[in-house]
Amino acid sequence: MFSGFTPTEERVPLESVKLLAPVIPRSKVVCVGLNYADHKDDMAVDSPESPLLFLKPNTAIVGPGDTIQIPPVEGRIVHEGELAIVIGRIAKQIKAEDYADYIFGYTIANDVSARDVMFSDGQWARAKGYDTFCPIGPFIETELDTSALDIQTYVDGEPRRHGNTRDMIHGIPEIMAFASDIWTLLPGDLILTGTPAGLGGFVDGQTVDITIDGIGTLSNPARNRVEVD
Repeated sequence: MFSGFTPTEERVPLESVKLLAPVIPRSKVVCVGLNYADHKDDMAVDSPESPLLFLKPNTAIVGPGDTIQIPPVEGRIVHEGELAIVIGRIAKQIKAEDYADYIFGYTIANDVSARDVMFSDGQWARAKGYDTFCPIGPFIETELDTSALDIQTYVDGEPRRHGNTRDMIHGIPEIMAFASDIWTLLPGDLILTGTPAGLGGFVDGQTVDITIDGIGTLSNPARNRVEVD
């Protein structure tokens, strides 16, 4: 889809199909930590001077309606609803003012995290990298003003997180320039731009819904992972 496509004009009822993840990253999912002041306060840490970046593996990706599999680890499993950038063309050491030339569109992501594992490990790779820990979807919006989008997260219909993209500490142009100075960003790569405040978790049997203005709602049930003998 990054090199063009021809619509068929064929239409089918949405309820008759299963939506897959709208993109499977070719190489990586880049995430920005502590990018909202209120979330930084939740974590009781200082704001980073530059975007705080980490990676999720592409094997963490699942689509709308897919199950978040909770691994058998101690402590909380938490939701982190975020606006996600879908990279549309190769980006390497780009200028902040040129950021829009490299974006295909935007979708919703849930940066699922094993919160207590983050602190016990002293780094985030395991806590955020489990299979199914990065639901995305339901759609990619290619024409979106991201300057003031409400981001709301619910668990079984109960409000848990709420924020707005205007409160990001590091904006999308800065994030794009900073990330592309480290890694070559490839078409289909994702950048998750951070989550607003709210540390509530979820457990087996609950459903996490994340809504972002102009994109829709990403919904995923959670179940305890079935262990392989």
